[in-house]
Amino acid sequence: MRSAPGRPVAAVGLVLLLVPPFYLDAFWLQTGLFAMAAVIAALGLSLLSGTAGQLSLGHAFFLAVGAYGYTWCADAPHTGDGHDLTGLSLPPSLAFLAAVLLAGAAGAVFSPLSGRLRSMYLGVATLALVFVGQHVLVNATPVTGGFNGRSVPPMEFFGLSLADTADGFSVFGVPFGGLERLWYFGLVLVVAAYLAARNLLLGRPGRAMGALRDSEVAAAVMGVPASRFRAAAFTVSSMYAGAGGALLALAYQRIVPDTFGLSLSMDFLAMLVIGGLGSVAGAAAGAVFVTVLPQLLTHYADALPLVVAPGSTEPGLGSVDAARYLYGAALVLTLLFFPGGLASLSRPSLPRALRSLRASVLPQSPAAKTAGGTTLKEPTS
Repeated sequence: MRSAPGRPVAAVGLVLLLVPPFYLDAFWLQTGLFAMAAVIAALGLSLLSGTAGQLSLGHAFFLAVGAYGYTWCADAPHTGDGHDLTGLSLPPSLAFLAAVLLAGAAGAVFSPLSGRLRSMYLGVATLALVFVGQHVLVNATPVTGGFNGRSVPPMEFFGLSLADTADGFSVFGVPFGGLERLWYFGLVLVVAAYLAARNLLLGRPGRAMGALRDSEVAAAVMGVPASRFRAAAFTVSSMYAGAGGALLALAYQRIVPDTFGLSLSMDFLAMLVIGGLGSVAGAAAGAVFVTVLPQLLTHYADALPLVVAPGSTEPGLGSVDAARYLYGAALVLTLLFFPGGLASLSRPSLPRALRSLRASVLPQSPAAKTAGGTTLKEPTS
């Protein structure tokens, strides 16, 4: 359970997240929406990998199902980029729900395999989903738009469109365009996903998945059906990924197959390790770190040494490459000194981790080595 002092902190943080649309420009709002989509999807992967102990390299596939599922369900049939595109013309809110269910259905189809495979074997199996998904996204042109992708219809609630319109909508005198409106929709989704994940972990399913991760034999002795809970974890994780993918599509406003490649799946694994395996808050923190860092490097490329803006002919690292180097270094440092990830920074074990870091950097004195059980006396024959 969350400690009493933690509730006011969470409430203050939530209130602060209500403020950005009144002060920040489009770049920061879109970056925040990218981070929100990543947080939702990372929470799902945390339930699967951090709690249930199952490795998945196919998370990008389920984000693609959510993104393209929403677009196809919400869009009307039309001709775009020389292709005849199909669609169901559903109300956007129903289309979003349908996208989440489609991603869950895709996960349920794969769940019998996920219920029988463990660890790296499941990771190899899910890796195939990414390549199959890329092939389908490029070739299923009537649904996906092919290599060039397709535009994403805006979200709409009760006649209010979450897009840039000329309706003159404003709050406290601040004009609210598409990104400002979409910000609050994304914030509601993040809060709902976070609370659902925490409740799941604190309930019987969470304890059962944790038991499976720690010892399958012990879990079987306690009557936990391993295959059923692994399959359920995979399905729930897929639904989280579908919701994140649909929100990502709304933030991008146009989706292409290259967005959902293997590198995206690897980014989500990095989010979990940096944030902390098995921690809901850690997964959220890792998602924000990995998502926002490339955006910041791109935005400030002209002011940073050795980093060049995308498309520049000057020598240096591209912002995306620089970001991968930086959070690659963050991965190494996390594994060495903070195995619990960013989530461990708020735990009482932090001083012990700092002592470990100090011991690895500063040389020990001879007295300390002797006290630790070693001796400086030369062996005599």
